[in-house]
Amino acid sequence: MESTYLQKHLGACLTQGLAEVARIRPVDPIEYLALWIYKYKENMTREELRQKEMAELERERELALTEQEMMERLKAEELIFQQQQLAFQLELEMQEKERQRIEELQRAQEQLEKEMKMKMENIARDEDTSSPKGTAADSSKTLAEISDRYGAPNLSTVEELDEPVLSDVSIFRRLFCENQIFFFYFGKALCI
Repeated sequence: MESTYLQKHLGACLTQGLAEVARIRPVDPIEYLALWIYKYKENMTREELRQKEMAELERERELALTEQEMMERLKAEELIFQQQQLAFQLELEMQEKERQRIEELQRAQEQLEKEMKMKMENIARDEDTSSPKGTAADSSKTLAEISDRYGAPNLSTVEELDEPVLSDVSIFRRLFCENQIFFFYFGKALCI
């Protein structure tokens, strides 16, 4: 049992120390062996510290590599996120532009409808004013009586038949032809 203990704790140290004493042959071998064992202990402690430091440095290096990989992943994710944000902003801007364009087209369409309605009212008003309202009183007079001109023919009164009223389609066509340039301006070409 004692030999196992000595072999375990002092075997390598004593073997190497005695071999060194035998090789050098100092004047005081006991003192030399004692100093050599202290130096051996010191060297072994330093080697253990160096091994621990190396293990610690290796762990730190692995942690630094892991951290660097994480930073690279975070940068890549941040770049992807920024690209997605930019794409989202561009999409929102495109939607806003499209919405503004649609609103502008709707305003232009409303304006055109108002103009068409006003023109239709004007045409209807013109037709009403051109229709014979006050001709009932003048119908008994001849053309010569109505006209102040010299040499106007003296024709008897002629009953006029009702003129054909323009249909809504023909009014719309007339207005359309007048506003055709407006439609081409907004990129719409309508053919009736």
